[in-house]
Amino acid sequence: MATEQQKQWMREAIALSSRNIDNNGGPFGAVIVRNGEIVACGANRVTADNDPTAHAEVSAIRAAAKKLGTFDLSGCEIYTSCEPCPMCLSAIYWAHIDRIYYGNTQYDAKAINFDDSFIYDELSLKPEQRSIPAERILGDEALIAFDKWRDKEDKTEY
Repeated sequence: MATEQQKQWMREAIALSSRNIDNNGGPFGAVIVRNGEIVACGANRVTADNDPTAHAEVSAIRAAAKKLGTFDLSGCEIYTSCEPCPMCLSAIYWAHIDRIYYGNTQYDAKAINFDDSFIYDELSLKPEQRSIPAERILGDEALIAFDKWRDKEDKTEY
C-alpha cells in the first residue's frame, strides 16, 4: 500500500505528464526520489527535441545523475506516470535505481498508440531475424578493446 508521500510523488509525475502535453511533449513524466527528497524530474521531449531517447525516465535519470555527480543511482526510487518502455526499463536497471512506481500500464499506453510490444517481440528473436537485421562483422578486432578493458587495473566498474 502506497504511503501518502509516495502518492504525492506519483501525483507530481502525473502532473508533469499532463503539463508536458501543453509544452509540445508526450504524455509522460517521471520523478526520482532519494532519502525522501525529489532529486530530479523529467518529461518526454521526443518530438520537442527531436530526440528518440528523450523519454521521461531517461530525462529524469540524466538530470539525477548530473545533480548527484554519479552514474550510480542506488538508493533512489523512480515514480513514472507510465510503466517504463523497454529502453527506459533498461536505463533504470543500468542506473541501479532501487524501485519503480508507475501509474499507467503498457496496455494503457498501447491504447493511445504508444505500443512497445513489437520491441519486446524483437528482443526474443535472433539478431538476424529482427525487422532491423543485425550482422556481426570484425568481431575479432572488436574484442581487442574488450581485452584492454578486462586487463585495465584502474577502471571504474559500472
